[in-house]
Amino acid sequence: MTATKQPVIVIVIPARHASSRFPGKPLALLQGKPLIHHVYEQAARVPHVTRVLVATDDARIHETVRTCGGCSMMITEPCRTGTDRVARAIRDIPCDVVVNLQGDEIPASPALVADVITPFLASDAEMGTLCRPFTDLTEFVHPSLVKVVTDRQGKALYFSRSPIPHVRDRASDPSIQPLASLHVGVYIFRRETLHRVAALPSGPLEQAEQLEQLRALEHGIPVHVWNTAQASLRIDTPEDLRTANDTWQSQSHDGTGT
Repeated sequence: MTATKQPVIVIVIPARHASSRFPGKPLALLQGKPLIHHVYEQAARVPHVTRVLVATDDARIHETVRTCGGCSMMITEPCRTGTDRVARAIRDIPCDVVVNLQGDEIPASPALVADVITPFLASDAEMGTLCRPFTDLTEFVHPSLVKVVTDRQGKALYFSRSPIPHVRDRASDPSIQPLASLHVGVYIFRRETLHRVAALPSGPLEQAEQLEQLRALEHGIPVHVWNTAQASLRIDTPEDLRTANDTWQSQSHDGTGT
């Protein structure tokens, strides 16, 4: 009996220095350690992953990752989004499945990434991502937190920075619970699908929302969305970082000290 070949899985963490809201964010210190180091450490602990790689356009980030013992690749050519940078990074790396783990979303546990890998491998999905329920209604209206609505098969209908869907007849009722879920910044692709997405032009929805996953939806590529109960720490602004440093000690981070 021939054993089933295990797919080669690579995690790529796109990290750029330029940011309109938080320049140099990957190098900002959380509990004395650069954010990119926190993300890399958790990625390196995900089971069954062959390689973890940071893809960056900045020599300072590149050297920081290498100094921390990580693997980094300089991508100097212009890239529209993190997805495009990930596609460029794995162009010459043999792999079957690629995880795009956002450089500003720190998993509290490597189980978060496993929560997208496990169902993806058990499915015929080309592309997938994660979501979780909203825990605070203020999150639902915050434009930096992305909302996703899905069909009955768990495929994304739309991602938005706006609170969707609009409940027309009870829009002002504070007891109404969101029908959308909070999108979590991790994507998974079949290798060929990632390259297909990267080769597509940006459409008006992607350009309007500045959400790269809308490129796939605009061109008819289904995006499967799985639920996770795992926490993550999203850092968008310097204020987010100050809050995270203040509250870090009271939170559980899987006993890793990251």
